[in-house]
Amino acid sequence: MALNVVIMAAGKGTRMKSALPKVLHKLAGQSLLQHVLATVAQLGDRAGKIRTVVITGHGAEQVEAEAAASGATFVRQMPQLGTGHAVQQAVPALDPGNEVTLILNGDVPLIRPETALALVQACGGTKLALLTIELPDAAGYGRIVRAPAASAAAAGSGEQVRAIVEHKDASPAQRAIREVYTGVMAAPTALLSRWVMALKNDNVQQEYYLTDIVALAVAEGVPVVATAAPSDTEVLGVNSPVQLADLERRYQRAAAESLMEAGVRLADPARLDVRGRLSCGSDVEIDVNCLFEGRVALADGVRIGANCIVRDASIGAGAVIHPFTHIEGASVGAGALVGPYARLRPGAELGAEVHIGNFVEVKNSTLAKGAKANHLAYLGDATVGERVNFGAGSITANYDGANKHRTVIGNDVHVGSNCVLVAPVTLGDGATIGGGSTISKPAPAGQLTVARARQATIPGWQRPRKATGPG
Repeated sequence: MALNVVIMAAGKGTRMKSALPKVLHKLAGQSLLQHVLATVAQLGDRAGKIRTVVITGHGAEQVEAEAAASGATFVRQMPQLGTGHAVQQAVPALDPGNEVTLILNGDVPLIRPETALALVQACGGTKLALLTIELPDAAGYGRIVRAPAASAAAAGSGEQVRAIVEHKDASPAQRAIREVYTGVMAAPTALLSRWVMALKNDNVQQEYYLTDIVALAVAEGVPVVATAAPSDTEVLGVNSPVQLADLERRYQRAAAESLMEAGVRLADPARLDVRGRLSCGSDVEIDVNCLFEGRVALADGVRIGANCIVRDASIGAGAVIHPFTHIEGASVGAGALVGPYARLRPGAELGAEVHIGNFVEVKNSTLAKGAKANHLAYLGDATVGERVNFGAGSITANYDGANKHRTVIGNDVHVGSNCVLVAPVTLGDGATIGGGSTISKPAPAGQLTVARARQATIPGWQRPRKATGPG
């Protein structure tokens, strides 16, 4: 079914108390608007042709820049005179050939494509379909007002909706209603376009309410149906930092439960944050306070220690990431040991059974099978062979102030402690570098290379002393 999708993203979000437009605040690492756009993208995979229209207003330039990659069309609501007024701005941008228009909200980030698709199907191009939910505390929501059903069959038909009354305009009896409108609807495009242009602002706020189209539909004999949302999490909006934090924890709890259902062992599901896509093999263990961002893949038997941050990385089978390790844009081979307090920066590629120990940093370097850098070291722009032992306090000096240069270390090389390898430089297979050496020329294979000043003792030398007395 060809579909128009309108996303309301014009509001300022005063209660957020932030200069950032409300829909750009982050949930699970993505803006609220990006979550909604991701739902629309998935909906397109199932519903077919989609035209997306984003209504902007406050911070329009920022919001449009955030959504530019989605291919959406933008219209601006200036000033903001209500939800009906917002949709009035979108009408000229709708594709009239798309028989259904779905209206979503940019600050309601967790609606699932399955829920949106069910609403579109309930509309079917002939009905006005409303997404509703029953809440124990419905304060602030528009109430669903139904006419008495003529029969038991009609009562179950979902076609008895007669109006939506905004909370501030509702009578005490209407405020007692628990079924509320979520702000999500699907309507026949041609009818929606006509209805919104007929809206009036004769209400307390002197705004044009989109919800008033229900009465117009009823007057024309167009069926109005209500589809219940599966959970309140899908339809909760964000109007304050408190609500944003609540949705964040709901999202993370759902992510944790999904991982555990797939067999992942989480030390504490309340202390896990996934801000992207985390895929896990079997027998994966994750300790507390770990953060995963971007796309992360953990193979079978991986163990992640406490307080680790892993971003855009792949971890091979059986690898162990010890606590307080930071990994970004890197790959870790099977059986490798990393950390604690290690940092793998973008371009780090560790082979099988590599050991990277405490306070070791690796950037844009490859380490072949069995290589080790166990303590206090830096490897940048380096190619490291198999079974290399890179000593404590040693570094590759890869930057000359203008350009980066590469260090090549052959198989079975032993680099002593506190060495500086000044790139570009090559250490041949089996070379040994004496501790404390500064190496700026090639080191021959299989030989000991030492580059340090000869030790000397100065007889009779005394350490300077502080002056005493006046002045």
